Amino acid sequence: MKLSEKIKPTSYLKDHVEEIVSALGESPETFVITQGGTPKAILQDIESFERTQETLELLKILAIGRRQVEEGKVRPAEDVIAEMRLLS
Repeated sequence: MKLSEKIKPTSYLKDHVEEIVSALGESPETFVITQGGTPKAILQDIESFERTQETLELLKILAIGRRQVEEGKVRPAEDVIAEMRLLS
């Protein structure tokens, strides 16, 4: 489905909610819902939403790691491994 076919006004959503929910259950799609011609919401299947959330979490972890490297808050792996051996 083309992106232009996925942009729907709230009136379409109200009139075709069963059809849209069925379509979302059959294939991963995202609908852009407009109000007064302005995009206001996204309607997405749950699996795609969950994958997006997982991706965002991983990106946050990477950003934290990158910031720690930039701030010098890192240690050589050999030092950490040696310390762990001493503790066990």
